[in-house]
Amino acid sequence: MTRRKPWRWLILSTAIVTGGVLGATATAASARPAAPATSGYSTLKSGACANGPLMCVELQDNYAVYGSKYVGHDEPSVLYYSNIPGAGNRDQWTVTLPKEPPSSVVPGRSWNFQLTPAFWFGMAMCDSQSYPQVTSTCRPDSDKNITPLAQHPGTAFMELQFYPPGWVSQFNSQSCDAHDWCAALNIDSLSEDPIHGTTLNPTCTNSILGGTEYVNFAFLTKSGTPVGPPNPLQFNPATSGNPFEPGVFFMHQGDRITVTMHDTPQGLRTVLFDRNTGQTGFMTASAANGFGQIQAAPTGTSCNVLPYNFHPMYSTSSPATRVPWAAHSYNIAYDEEIGHFDYCNGPNPIAIGGNCPAGNTEGPAGDSEPTDGDDAACFPASASLLVQVNGCNGTNVPGWDGSSYQKDWPDGNTFLHPSPTLFTSPRTGPFYFFNYSRAALESDTPANESYCSKTTGAGCTIVPITDDGQPATFYPFYSTAGHTFFGGGCQWFIGNVVPGVTNNDFGGVSQYGTLLPQSFLIFGGGGATHIRFDDYQQQLGFNPCPAPGF
Repeated sequence: MTRRKPWRWLILSTAIVTGGVLGATATAASARPAAPATSGYSTLKSGACANGPLMCVELQDNYAVYGSKYVGHDEPSVLYYSNIPGAGNRDQWTVTLPKEPPSSVVPGRSWNFQLTPAFWFGMAMCDSQSYPQVTSTCRPDSDKNITPLAQHPGTAFMELQFYPPGWVSQFNSQSCDAHDWCAALNIDSLSEDPIHGTTLNPTCTNSILGGTEYVNFAFLTKSGTPVGPPNPLQFNPATSGNPFEPGVFFMHQGDRITVTMHDTPQGLRTVLFDRNTGQTGFMTASAANGFGQIQAAPTGTSCNVLPYNFHPMYSTSSPATRVPWAAHSYNIAYDEEIGHFDYCNGPNPIAIGGNCPAGNTEGPAGDSEPTDGDDAACFPASASLLVQVNGCNGTNVPGWDGSSYQKDWPDGNTFLHPSPTLFTSPRTGPFYFFNYSRAALESDTPANESYCSKTTGAGCTIVPITDDGQPATFYPFYSTAGHTFFGGGCQWFIGNVVPGVTNNDFGGVSQYGTLLPQSFLIFGGGGATHIRFDDYQQQLGFNPCPAPGF
């Protein structure tokens, strides 16, 4: 999500973890190397979201948190609405994980780690210590939380994130394995009081995962027990963020996964059932599992974690069940995080976690240009688990010219490009019997376009303008696949048109509709609001791709 957006994944520079990157290349999913040695661990600084290392929820007001322009995350999404009680806190999906092309590097070939560091399934959550900090209570699973912004309960956003294989390992980058996928439960909160214009004190900000946008993070495991403390204060990438710890749940390329999320007395439970292997991974966002809030403390130096059961916020899902600090308007959603990876090629060596050196180039061979300021969080090919390419994971927004904005997406050419990630619409209600009645397509490019006025909408474009002053080469869009594809029933995917598979692309990139006006609190405005344009949205008016029966 973005307050822009929570972790989602965290790339740690050598200033954070000085033990180096995982240099060994795994040859098979069953032969994962031991946990990397880590030394010199220090706390994760508040710049983790602003400077690219942390995938954070897209913020509606970056200046209030960071004091300067924050380049956020590009997140094309599908949103789902239903008035059925439980639609805001209980759902089930099916996702078919994509298959990668061969690992050898040839011109025009791409892999999922270049297109997206993570895709995820989202849900709004209670967190009374999070924005807007005006009440100490939040009624879980209740539409009574739909209130005027100045009285709104504190809100977090949950993202159940899936991480693609093949490149540099977490927690330096986004891959957990050379060949297999992993997943983590991320809950992003914002320690900000917009009424009085205050944020978390600097000492605490500099001591927790994500800083002001603090993050609870836990890999899904076979036992449901975290591999280390998930809460922002006790989180350590050598344990909590180490996918090589025993018990982390892995999934093979092409596997069909049932994704289930529902509330329990202990907090939200997320469950992944792999239909191909029969294995299950799960995680509950409970105090017993080490999840916690960061106590709001705008002054002083205190930094306290409050054990907390994170529960879903709403009963239903509609345009009114939003996260009031996020650029996006969603509650129940599927999202593809894009706009991060770009190449870093040339004669000059790449420092692990550093910028692409001057004298090197960004972009693939045949379409390269001198490196620039959006080439951060870079790694040499030798750090990769499998695919040997030099690259950078710092956001290339507003450059809009990295791999996400090339014609490298699924298009039916599986020799060069991945197969699509297929997912059903969610179901809700008892036994997950009911489809959501409506869907919407949404893109938050206005929140990230430097030339776009968020107050008037002037200068905003659906296809963003690159730092060369030209429209991006490509922008991915959602399509539906018909009943005969991969096991029957209607399914969604993002990318390009796939011949023989695509049956509706909703107009291609124009599917994201028109600018969406939203009301937000003015930071330090005493409860006053203003209108901002952070998204394009098209409400389809119905669900064009209801989930098939299971």
